[in-house]
Amino acid sequence: MSDRPPTQTPPESADQGALRWLSQDGLEVPLHRIVAPDGSYDEAAVPDLDAEGFRDLYRWMLTDRVFSRRMVNIQRRGELGTFGSTRGQEASIIGSAYTLEQPDWLYVGRAWTPFFMRGVPMEEMIKFWRGIEESQQEFAKRNSQVAISIGSHVPLMAGIAWGMDVAGDDAVAMTYIGDGATSTGAAHEGMNLVGALDLPGLFFCQNNGYAISMPASGQTGAKTLAQRALGYGMDAIRVDGQDVLAVYNAVSKARERVKQGRPVFVESVTYRLDAHTTSDDPTRYRADEEVEQWEALDPLERYRSFLEAEGLWDDIDHDALVEEIEDEFSAALERANAFAERDVAEMFAYVYDEMPPELRRQMDEFEELLEEYPEMYDYVEQRPKG
Repeated sequence: MSDRPPTQTPPESADQGALRWLSQDGLEVPLHRIVAPDGSYDEAAVPDLDAEGFRDLYRWMLTDRVFSRRMVNIQRRGELGTFGSTRGQEASIIGSAYTLEQPDWLYVGRAWTPFFMRGVPMEEMIKFWRGIEESQQEFAKRNSQVAISIGSHVPLMAGIAWGMDVAGDDAVAMTYIGDGATSTGAAHEGMNLVGALDLPGLFFCQNNGYAISMPASGQTGAKTLAQRALGYGMDAIRVDGQDVLAVYNAVSKARERVKQGRPVFVESVTYRLDAHTTSDDPTRYRADEEVEQWEALDPLERYRSFLEAEGLWDDIDHDALVEEIEDEFSAALERANAFAERDVAEMFAYVYDEMPPELRRQMDEFEELLEEYPEMYDYVEQRPKG
């Protein structure tokens, strides 16, 4: 006889006769908020941060905004292939990332500044967006990775969480996903695994309104994304993603639950004010009035009202901070520009662990061609510095 408990046990009680349907009718999922759009706030709910911590949140939010603006600018100059701006999502991104500790793992789909918060040099993110894979190695040194294909990183995060669970690590694995990622099979597989095994996984879903052109309302029949987590056996919370303090508060509590053996799904209701990427034209599927409504909910302005009310704004020189971040980006861009262009031989170098004779013959032949006819380099197209 096996000592393992049965996987399926008889129900302790059941309704007899009448049918009772599980339905979304009348279901309400509350939205956690501390600072309202008009600047008023619940003093009792304010997180226990010191004055420096409150100011630090603002600086990182400002960093996120300046970085997005500068990256879009250099993309328009032809110095990047594409870029995904995070303008409008600063509170969602920074409030959540500020809760993490260095041993925690971070896998992101749309969040770049958290890497800087973990010590990644800014030029590495610039190089990453130029297609330079060495930057992922730098990210990994700080327990961080970026995934571009939608939802593909969720099973990887689940695997990391499983390994951490087996090793008994005192940390969590956190992944940033968008509303679009929740519609992928990969996300389902990863969340199901984490929920089934109670792994230390924290899913931070930025519901920014659209998966490229598909509105969130067209992706699911559920009233909220948060409630879908219940089907995976996870706890869930829905938070106002334009309120940095509410996000910080919710994710801090979520992280505590995860460390206690309860995976958590956080739905952060936010909005990407810019295009999905610089290759996208959001005017084809979004009304100007909608964007203007969200512009009025600017997360930096809302947080500034809180800092002013608390007497913390007087110690913040906004213009000096912007200049400081601008200088940091300019220096990072200069270092990224100094990265050597790729050698054409690298097209052959990383296909196999050991280069087979036929591939080596092709590489030698190609190099001989370029040596004999250097003008052929004019027909070799490379990404800028990548």
